[in-house]
Amino acid sequence: MGLDSAGNPKFSITTPLYYVNDLPHIGSAYTTIAADVIARFQRLKGVPVLMITGTDEHGQKIQRTAEARQKSPQAHCDEIVVGFKSLWQQLNITYDRFSRTTAPRHQAIVTEFFQRVWAQGDIYEGHQQGWYCVACEEFKEERDLLPEHRCPIHTNKAVEWRDEQNYFFRLSKYQPQLEKFYADQPDFIQPPSRRNEVLSFVGQGLQDFSISRVNLDWGFPMPTNPQHTLYVWFDALLGYVTALLEPDDEPTLDNALQRWWPIQTHLIGKDILRFHAVYWPAMLMSAGLPLPGRVFGHGFLTKDGQKMGKSLGNTLDPVDLAERYGADAVRYYFLKEIEFGKDGDFSETRFIHVLNADLANDLGNLLNRTLKMAGRYCQGQVPDVTEAQIPADYDLKSKGKYLAATVAAAYEALAFSQACDAILGLIRSGNKFLDEKAPWSLYKQGQQVETERVLYAVLESVRLAAYLLSPVVPGLAQAIYQQLGLTADFNDRAIGQTLAYSTHSCWGYLPARQPLGKAEPIFQRIELASE
Repeated sequence: MGLDSAGNPKFSITTPLYYVNDLPHIGSAYTTIAADVIARFQRLKGVPVLMITGTDEHGQKIQRTAEARQKSPQAHCDEIVVGFKSLWQQLNITYDRFSRTTAPRHQAIVTEFFQRVWAQGDIYEGHQQGWYCVACEEFKEERDLLPEHRCPIHTNKAVEWRDEQNYFFRLSKYQPQLEKFYADQPDFIQPPSRRNEVLSFVGQGLQDFSISRVNLDWGFPMPTNPQHTLYVWFDALLGYVTALLEPDDEPTLDNALQRWWPIQTHLIGKDILRFHAVYWPAMLMSAGLPLPGRVFGHGFLTKDGQKMGKSLGNTLDPVDLAERYGADAVRYYFLKEIEFGKDGDFSETRFIHVLNADLANDLGNLLNRTLKMAGRYCQGQVPDVTEAQIPADYDLKSKGKYLAATVAAAYEALAFSQACDAILGLIRSGNKFLDEKAPWSLYKQGQQVETERVLYAVLESVRLAAYLLSPVVPGLAQAIYQQLGLTADFNDRAIGQTLAYSTHSCWGYLPARQPLGKAEPIFQRIELASE
C-alpha cells in the first residue's frame, strides 16, 4: 500500500502492456481479471485506486505481423486494441488508464527517461551477436534453446542469428545494487518460486543488454542516434509511467511521477519476469527513480492438461467463453480453481461442475429458498431481528464474525482461491444450518421468534458472502444485494464511500424489517452437453 502526500493510503496496480501481435488470449484475460479483483477489493475498502492496463505496440514482431496482413503497423495496432478494450468490457474489467506505447505523449516520456540514463553514462555503443527470438523480442542464451535452435517459450519458432552494432544499457553495473535491493526487500518478487528464479539468474552474473535495433522502422528513433530504433522493451516498460499522467498534464517525468508513483503491484505472467524484476529496477535505479512495491509473476494456463497453442489447435478463446457463460462465471472459475502464482488447467467439464456446485447450488439455492421462506413467514421482509439479539456463539454469527479479516488477508496476498474458499465455507455452513434448524418446522410449531432468527442468520450470511465476493463476481453480488432489498452498485469506483467497508464487512449489517426483493435464481445452472 502506498501513501499520498497527506499520509493517506493509495494503491496502484498494472497488468502487462499486452503485445498486439494478435487478439487477446486467455492468459491476458487471466492476468487482467486478477488485477481487476485486487483493484476492486482496494476500492471496497475506500482506498483511492489507479489500475493500469494497455498495449505494447512497437517492435519487429508487430512490423512483420502487419506486413503479413497487408496493413500499416499503426492500422494493425488500432484494430487489435479495439479487441482488447472490447474483451475487458465483456469481462467487467474496471481499469482507470489504458496505456498505448504508440501515443505521442509516451514518446516524450521515453525520450526524457532515456536522456536521464544517458546522462548517467549507462548507455554505450557496442557489438551484438547472438540468437534472437522475434516472438519474445529477446536475445537467447545458447544453453536455453531447444533442439533446432527453437525458442523455449515459442517452441514452434526458430530463433534468428543477429550480428549488429547496437547501443547497450550497463545492466552489469547494477548487479550489486539489485542484489542488495532483493535482500532488503524480500517481498519485491512474488511468489517465492519466482524470487528464487530471479536470484538464480542474477547470481550467474548480469550481462549488459542492447537497447537499440537497426533495420527496424516501427518504433521510436533513439534520441542520440536516429539511425537506431529503441528496443521495444526499453520503450514498453515506460508505458506504466506514461499512464500516470493526468489527461491535461504536459508529458514530463515530473508530472507523471507526482501522484501515483511508485506502482504498488506489477502483475505479470512468469514469462516476462526477467524484464520486470531485473531490467526494469536497474533502469529505474539509473534514472534515479523509486522502485515499485512488488512484481508478482503468475503461472501459465493449460487446457485439459495440455499446453495451449494454435499449432495444437486447442486454444481457449476468452471472448467465446465470456459470451457463452458470462463474465462472473469466467472470473470465478479462474480465480477460485487455480492457486494464483502456480500453473493451472482449464477443463470445460470441471468449469461447469464448479460453477453449478458453488454458484448455482450452494449460493443460489441457499438465497432462493431462504427468501421464499421469508416471504411466507415474515411478510416478505427481513426478519425483525437485530445482530444484538443473536448470541455470539450462534453458529453462523460466530463463523461470520472473523470472515472479513480472513478474506482481506487472502486478497492482500493475492491468494484468491483461499478468499473464495473461505467465503464459500460460510455459505456451506448456511446450507447445513438451514437443514438442521428446519425453520419450516419451527414455524409450524409456532416458534416465530426462533424461525425469524434462523432466517435472519442465513440471509445475513449470504449478504456478507456477496459483499466479500464482489471483487470476483460483481454482477452476482449486485443481484444478491438487490434481492435482499439493498441498494448497491458494485461497479461504482466510489463503492468504498457508498457501501462502507467498516459496516458492510461485518456480520449483522442487514437492516430488520426491510422489504425483500423477489426470489429469482441468481445464477442459472449450466447443463453439460451430454446432460
